[in-house]
Amino acid sequence: MKRRIYYADTDAGGIVYHPRYLAFCEEARSEIFFKSGITFDESFYVVKEINAKFLKPASLGDVIDIKTAITSIKRTYIILLQEIYLEDKKIFEAEITLVHLKNNKPAKIPLKHLEVINEYKI
Repeated sequence: MKRRIYYADTDAGGIVYHPRYLAFCEEARSEIFFKSGITFDESFYVVKEINAKFLKPASLGDVIDIKTAITSIKRTYIILLQEIYLEDKKIFEAEITLVHLKNNKPAKIPLKHLEVINEYKI
């Protein structure tokens, strides 16, 4: 997913504020499901763990590319690798564990979700 950096994404120096990288990743993850027609009326995913590496900054006006790959699929959770690139150079990466919840409890990932998720499996 490509995205431009706007003023609201930056600090006083025009550099992307560090929590925004996580928001960009969340937007890209959500877009995968939304494009497939999946809504989260009955169940949803929550972040259990994040291991992030900030490699280089992005700045106001830059266009970044957020890439998402699934590295592991288990019964109730998935592990993703999300990377952000600026002009083909990796500037951020995060390994993110998402747990599927239904009725606020860990639950088996639905088949429809697995069909979408498997398209991103590496």
